[in-house]
Amino acid sequence: MSKKVKSLIERDLGNRFKDIEAVGVLSPRGINGNKNHSIRKKLHAQGLRMTVVKNTLAKRATEKSKLKGFDALLDGPSAVVYGKASVSTIARLLLDEKKADEKIELRGIFFDGEIYAGDKGVETVSKLPTREEGIGQILAALLGPASSIVSAISGPGATLGSLLKAIEERAEKSGGAGAAPEGAPAA
Repeated sequence: MSKKVKSLIERDLGNRFKDIEAVGVLSPRGINGNKNHSIRKKLHAQGLRMTVVKNTLAKRATEKSKLKGFDALLDGPSAVVYGKASVSTIARLLLDEKKADEKIELRGIFFDGEIYAGDKGVETVSKLPTREEGIGQILAALLGPASSIVSAISGPGATLGSLLKAIEERAEKSGGAGAAPEGAPAA
């Protein structure tokens, strides 16, 4: 391959990985054309892509990006899974494919400057919450104490209000008997 072609491929990979913060890496060995197409179709439905890369070109393309250091996962033929989806979504999809076909070799996940190698690393990352799940957990944590405070504050007021309402209804039922005269404060 000529230097000109290599630089074009390197530039293309650099553009693809420019805004990417996390990738999954697997070995494409043993994956036939139909299985490859099936995997890519499932990934595309989630907004992800899979690209088979030449290791040295991928390393050079990501030297100045957020993916610097992911090249430790590149060993032999490598396919990189990337996209705008969360890293846990990538890991979950890779694990689903591994369960469907044991021949697939998962190399690992790279995000936030850390490498999670092998099947165990991918499984660890898959248990992390997605962005939406994380936001939901934070909101639940924030709203939990607030709702307790509101119920603690409104609880005694509601009890007092119901007692006053009961006294008022009792006074109305008794037809005003025992009720305080007009102008006098009610008990």
